[in-house]
Amino acid sequence: MEERKLILDIAVEEVKGDIPILVGTGAINPVDVKEMTLQAIDCGCDAALVVNSPYIKPPQRGIVKYFTNVAQLGMPVVIYNVPGRTAVDITPETIGLCAEMHENIVGVKEATGDVGRVKMIRDVEEKLGLGEKRKLLLYSGDDSTEAEFVLKGGDGCISVTANVAPKEMHEMMMLALEGKEEEVMRINERLMSIHSDIFCESNPIPAKWALKRLGMIETAICREPMMELDEKYYSVVEAALNKAGLL
Repeated sequence: MEERKLILDIAVEEVKGDIPILVGTGAINPVDVKEMTLQAIDCGCDAALVVNSPYIKPPQRGIVKYFTNVAQLGMPVVIYNVPGRTAVDITPETIGLCAEMHENIVGVKEATGDVGRVKMIRDVEEKLGLGEKRKLLLYSGDDSTEAEFVLKGGDGCISVTANVAPKEMHEMMMLALEGKEEEVMRINERLMSIHSDIFCESNPIPAKWALKRLGMIETAICREPMMELDEKYYSVVEAALNKAGLL
């Protein structure tokens, strides 16, 4: 917690008021989620990105209780749906029910890769009568489909690729919000190899190696049980960076 506080304090000092500070506070134990969320509030952060408890596979009604409990702490909450890591999909109906039950639930990071989720969630919102003021912010959490996700009505993305290509990703997302599909796809084509190959090993291993290769950080070491990128993947990630015009 002390290390987290150090990082949050630096983030708040550097960018508070310029960009929203969205802090990951999800964990398997709700007690830890509460502690980290309260810490984020105390540090002056703006919102919490909260994944449903991984591994334990709670039922949908338990997920609703989990997120509404976090929302009651007083900080805006973005639900993080990533069934590939948690083993449970948060259904659009559950997402809508969470938003209906607490106004602090303000958005969703959808990492299913299913761009149809935009319409599904919007349909649930309409059915529940949430209205424009309660409309959830919908963010893609899947790099390979994020362009289409936003073109279909999403609000943006929370991206791994953006760590190594922030300028290009920002430009693409802004164009997608304007509905300029042709320009979006032109940028996205250059980034497609990064979208896929930056996951050649578990995230964030390749991303951290890419950042070191670009000279943006000093080391590519990840804490155990993560490791530094296997040498056999160096050329894979480097080729993706080259195709994107980053090297």
